[in-house]
Amino acid sequence: MTPETLLYRQIHPSFVQNDRPTSQAFRPTPKDENKLSAYDGDKIQSQASWEHYTSKLGLASLGVMAITNAVCTVQSLIVAADGTPFPEHCSIDFSGLTKEPDIKKAAKNLQASAIQRGWQFRSTQ
Repeated sequence: MTPETLLYRQIHPSFVQNDRPTSQAFRPTPKDENKLSAYDGDKIQSQASWEHYTSKLGLASLGVMAITNAVCTVQSLIVAADGTPFPEHCSIDFSGLTKEPDIKKAAKNLQASAIQRGWQFRSTQ
């Protein structure tokens, strides 16, 4: 994984307003144990990640946005290509941010970067 590696994030339909993902799509929930799931762009392309997520895992996604490993590093977030629960899986670790305002700020910065890059794949379903 390089600093330019794209990290594909599936965007749940409830996290989209006015055709843009909300920052909630880039913030881990309590059940995530401070780790945001993404697909490693060095191992899979955006459309294939969406097909895996929706068909194989049976989860809802309106489409795929991307951030880079470098953007995460700037936010003090550590990216690990953990390969669990599937080989292309990686985690964006928010555990270094202990204050809620810092977590929200990092999520908003990830959102802004993803919006600037645009949808990497968008479902037509």
